[in-house]
Amino acid sequence: MKKKFVDTILSDMCCSECRADFTAESVRVVRQEKELYVVQVVCQACGKGFGIALFGSCADRKKDCTENELVLEIQEGPDAIGYDDVLDAHKFIQNLDADWQKHIPENLKK
Repeated sequence: MKKKFVDTILSDMCCSECRADFTAESVRVVRQEKELYVVQVVCQACGKGFGIALFGSCADRKKDCTENELVLEIQEGPDAIGYDDVLDAHKFIQNLDADWQKHIPENLKK
């Protein structure tokens, strides 16, 4: 993978475990198919793995990529699961009666 591409993607990212910055060595290309890269990101400082990511290049497009098009956009998501959420789920599971399968939609049952 091109170093500039990796540096651009990882420039504002760090390890959530130890807060070390990611480097080009943090990215391992698992597979490449034409202009699609399947990569694994691992923190070089603490060894925490961050799963697999897919990146495509702009080779199939009719124009060149600008640096702004390569920057990842952070998406807002739900709040993190907290201790109260875990306790509520535990209480819910404990209070299920013998017919607990009635809570599972029919299309998800075997």
